[in-house]
Amino acid sequence: MHDVDVVIVGAGAAGLSLAHRITAPQAGAGPRLSVALVDAPAGPLRPPPRTWCFWEEAGGEYDDVLAASWDRLRVTAPDGTAVTVRPAPLRYKMIRSTHFEERTGTLLSRSGCLRYEAVVHRVRDLPGGGAEVRGRDGTGAEFRLRARWAFDSRPPRPGAARTTLLQHFRGWFVRTARPRFDDGVADLMDFRTPQPGRGLAFGYVLPLGPREALVEYTEFSPAVLGTAAYERALRHYAEDVLGLGPFRVTAAEQGVIPMTDARLPRRAGRSVFPIGAAGGATRPSTGYTFAAAQRHTRAVADALARGRTPLVPAPHSPRSRFMDAVLLRALDTGRVDGAAFFTGLFREVPAHRLLRFLDGGTRWWEDVLIGLRTPVRPMLRTVLELPVLPRRAHAPGGSAGPAGSPGPRQPDH
Repeated sequence: MHDVDVVIVGAGAAGLSLAHRITAPQAGAGPRLSVALVDAPAGPLRPPPRTWCFWEEAGGEYDDVLAASWDRLRVTAPDGTAVTVRPAPLRYKMIRSTHFEERTGTLLSRSGCLRYEAVVHRVRDLPGGGAEVRGRDGTGAEFRLRARWAFDSRPPRPGAARTTLLQHFRGWFVRTARPRFDDGVADLMDFRTPQPGRGLAFGYVLPLGPREALVEYTEFSPAVLGTAAYERALRHYAEDVLGLGPFRVTAAEQGVIPMTDARLPRRAGRSVFPIGAAGGATRPSTGYTFAAAQRHTRAVADALARGRTPLVPAPHSPRSRFMDAVLLRALDTGRVDGAAFFTGLFREVPAHRLLRFLDGGTRWWEDVLIGLRTPVRPMLRTVLELPVLPRRAHAPGGSAGPAGSPGPRQPDH
């Protein structure tokens, strides 16, 4: 006998979103499902506060909890040449995880969703059907929960891949002594930073007001840095590149997002399904996760409401994943200059089309048009070699803080 109909492991963006969508009154006309949400106790296994960024039109589902949004985006080349675009009708949006958790937590408390804290060690199928979650609660006592369906958002183990880069970053929330920011423009990529020997680096600025902003240093490279190295890079970017003058750091965030063409399973058992980054929501070429996690959890909730097996399409299409694999390989081999590549795309492709492309929302002919705006010969060479490249396990080097989110990412930034 099952304790609940659905158990969700992990109360990040994907876990909270799925729990809310299943328990919301509009989730479907079928029988109401009982839901349990299991989160890690306070400590190293629970992610610290972070930011999630995405783009959509105004009037979105989470507009009431946005920290800020922008209708103009800027990419700056290494020589200081800036490309500023308006992706209308899309806006670039930022949510603080604390605000999202408070909003969703309030809704879940009204819906009857059961909340537990435990360190989960195992999620598995049961012989007679359904799934079991096992672990230890905050006191060390054994925790066990059975359900008809289980959804696991714990970070996936690295899989065999042809290419794996890491998007790693550290960001400061700063307050300057004098107005220094144009709060109508988000700087997605500022390449006026020293570039690593392999990969690329850029600054990222999300203004929250004329004197407040999230300022980040981000790298796409094979290995992470130590905190001291991020701090030096951030200090250089804030003081020497941006010229902020006197400022105060009010908070910081740091994270690592795998950018890989490894295959992620859509199913971990007859009744066990990965969601969020574990379910492939992270776009390999950018690191953005939040929007895809919303689409994925919406589809899962809809399947459950209709009484169907919740095996839904992957968050990103096979065509999108193939294009990501090509770009990752081209960047990793140095065949394309990352700064020139991204600056050129924003300069030559209509902004709303480019953002839809980065979110996997373009048609094939639009993808072809965008592809013609890239370095065609090195990209074609990469397309031809991908089928013969072996997939190998990746062991990332270095160390960093817990995975976080924004920037060209999750992001989840």
